[in-house]
Amino acid sequence: MDPQFDLTAAARSLAAVVDGIADNQLDAATPCGDTTVRGLLAHVVGLTEAFRQAATKEAVGHSATPSLDAPLPADWRTRIPAQLDALTSAWSDPAAWDGDTEAGGVVMPAMIMATVALDELVIHGWDLAVATGQSLAVDNSDLAVLAEFLRETDPEGTPGLFGPVVAVGADAPALERLLGLTGRDPGWHAAGIAADR
Repeated sequence: MDPQFDLTAAARSLAAVVDGIADNQLDAATPCGDTTVRGLLAHVVGLTEAFRQAATKEAVGHSATPSLDAPLPADWRTRIPAQLDALTSAWSDPAAWDGDTEAGGVVMPAMIMATVALDELVIHGWDLAVATGQSLAVDNSDLAVLAEFLRETDPEGTPGLFGPVVAVGADAPALERLLGLTGRDPGWHAAGIAADR
């Protein structure tokens, strides 16, 4: 199956945010509950490799539920951009989109898995950006893919993935409406950092 969308723009935006994170921001709060910037970066290290393996199908039959306590590797500044490049390259192969695949112990159609990967890149890109006083560039085409994907989100949220939906005005920007569907308050900002509005 031909790729249904390209993850390159989302990966580059996330990489740009990662590049803008200062060492003294690693223990800062994020919109992800009790997770710090350091913890979220460690999660990004794990998810970028997991979704690359989902594209190549090498994880099928033996992927594991990701640990939320994984340490942040010392080479995160170079590892994350390299893994993002590998992820986008793997999903550019038409074979990646065929059949079922697996990541984090979950099996699903490859096309849905690619959409989940896109969601992770965009939403955690925003999490890290807002936690460190940056902005995130998001392609309109990516927003459209994710809006369709999350259109029927349970208002109570999805345990382990999203918190309860946050009400956002119908006339709000597309990214803010998307954030609300993932249980995030689009107006969230870290203490000491002015809201980017």
